[in-house]
Amino acid sequence: MNSYRTHTCDALRPADVGSDVTLVGWVDTVRDHGGVIFIDLRDRAGKTQVVFHPENNAALAAEAESLRVESVIQVSGKVVHRLKTDEVDATNPDLATGEIEVEATSMNVLNRAAVLPFQLDRNISNEDIRMKYRFLDLRRPNMQRNMILRHRITKAMRDYLDEQSFLEIETPILSKSTPEGARDFLVPSRLAPGCFYALPQAPQQYKQLLMVAGMERYFQVARCFRDEDLRADRQPEFTQIDIEASFITPEDVYKWIEEMLQRVFKESVGRDISIPFPRMTWHDAMDQYGSDKPERRFDMKLTDCSDIFATSDFRVFSGAIANGGVVKAINAKNFSPSVGQIDSLTQTAVEAGAKGLAYIKVRDVNERDGWKSPITKRLTDAEIDALKQRLNIESGDCIFFAAGPWEESCTILGRVRLECAEYMELLKGNTDVDLFWVTRFPLFGWDAEEQRFCAIHHPFTRPVPEDVDKVLRGEISTDLCAEAYDIIFNGNELGGGSIRIHEKDLQDATFRALGLDDATIQEQFGHILSAFSFGAPPHGGLALGLDRVVMLIAGCDSIREVMAFPKNNRGADLMSESPAPAEPNQLRDIHIQVKLPEKLRQKLEAEKAAAAEQQA
Repeated sequence: MNSYRTHTCDALRPADVGSDVTLVGWVDTVRDHGGVIFIDLRDRAGKTQVVFHPENNAALAAEAESLRVESVIQVSGKVVHRLKTDEVDATNPDLATGEIEVEATSMNVLNRAAVLPFQLDRNISNEDIRMKYRFLDLRRPNMQRNMILRHRITKAMRDYLDEQSFLEIETPILSKSTPEGARDFLVPSRLAPGCFYALPQAPQQYKQLLMVAGMERYFQVARCFRDEDLRADRQPEFTQIDIEASFITPEDVYKWIEEMLQRVFKESVGRDISIPFPRMTWHDAMDQYGSDKPERRFDMKLTDCSDIFATSDFRVFSGAIANGGVVKAINAKNFSPSVGQIDSLTQTAVEAGAKGLAYIKVRDVNERDGWKSPITKRLTDAEIDALKQRLNIESGDCIFFAAGPWEESCTILGRVRLECAEYMELLKGNTDVDLFWVTRFPLFGWDAEEQRFCAIHHPFTRPVPEDVDKVLRGEISTDLCAEAYDIIFNGNELGGGSIRIHEKDLQDATFRALGLDDATIQEQFGHILSAFSFGAPPHGGLALGLDRVVMLIAGCDSIREVMAFPKNNRGADLMSESPAPAEPNQLRDIHIQVKLPEKLRQKLEAEKAAAAEQQA
């Protein structure tokens, strides 16, 4: 192959027996079998067993025995069959090269490894250790598989989009701060004192401007940055497959994404998925599952019980209905939660906006005393009979309720539903692929804290045709619908998009509906309004979260498992020790003076001193 090696470590087969070969790689294991030394040599492609016979070269065998794992070596030798007799079978059917081995005749140690901070062949529970030594963590076979899978998925997407006449175009990383839903990362400018760039949360405005520029079909493997709280599927910097096209309808977007994902599954993991994907509206998703990204691989749908309790003596329920709300319920079939589980489910409901969590454990469906709950004494026999029929209640079931405004009640029960499924292990071992679209999102939401309307997706999202005139007339409400769509995979949002606004007057009206004044509109969005006045075509698109796509296809629980160098759950890179303080001359050059609150300054100094003492 080159001056270092003739083959990779997965290439040799019985047909190569008798050949002289040279391999390079990392020492995966060293084993002494009665003086005969065996080394499993590993590269990115696989492993090959190398054997050192002391009777042939005692010094060479001794040097091989002295090697630490993860040392880098070059080995030359002859390919031979592994021993296989009636009494002994040394072949390894789990290894592609398991029928052969290389008898070493020479070895060149390219780099000796120090003692490892952790064993690469074991599961590491301390993620911070893995992040600190990420260059070692990435050597582990499962991590290498994830990186290869990511490459294949990205390549499949690129190839498909190229075939559909999309152009890959890069957009700026240094841009302008505009409100797009999350906090920006700011970059001070040395040449413009007191002014800042923002790292893009997404290339939203640039891709729309490319449509105005006549590119017609654009995509980008785009780096995006959002300064927000972290979780397993969120990082401060991440990658999108960003797509935009002119003269299209949502049907075009659905077709492209479905065909692209069909190819991704086939080429990355060899799995066939059916298209077209099902669709459901945002309202139906919330009403049935309590989520705009519903997990549909188990049942337990939300059921409206408002009519049952409209005149109930239980004022928590009837009062919510009288105030325009609803009573929703789920039936967790054959689930008898413990006291601890009830407490956890109640906390989940409270965090979602509830004052508590009403529930009924049904031990005997046919006996009034078999309905165990603090609320059953407030319910009539007729209400219990109606619940039994509405929810198909049987002995052993557990019923959970939410009462209040419709969307809030749906959200509360949606989260309780998912936690129940975890306790009940409803998805354990489930390998189904459930891909579908959620459509017709609300165009606006109401921000109670700021007492103004906010954009559910972003301010460039187009209303559905029947609501366009309402926006132009300033008739704004949360009932207006957006021509927006999300692609959902097993209860996770893979990506979202919309048909965009392309007319200056409609875009201006949308900004005003969001409470922006003339000066703010001109300062933050003057360039795009100007562009729309010069013949902007109808256009739309979608962005897929590449990290999340790879994570879900790989079957991982965190996107950190499919990113080469992620931040930890505190937003820190422990390997490079960033973020880190800047040098005084660097701050001087960008006209920045850091002034921390006194308590925070003292805390940081104490932590720094403690770390220095520990290191000493």
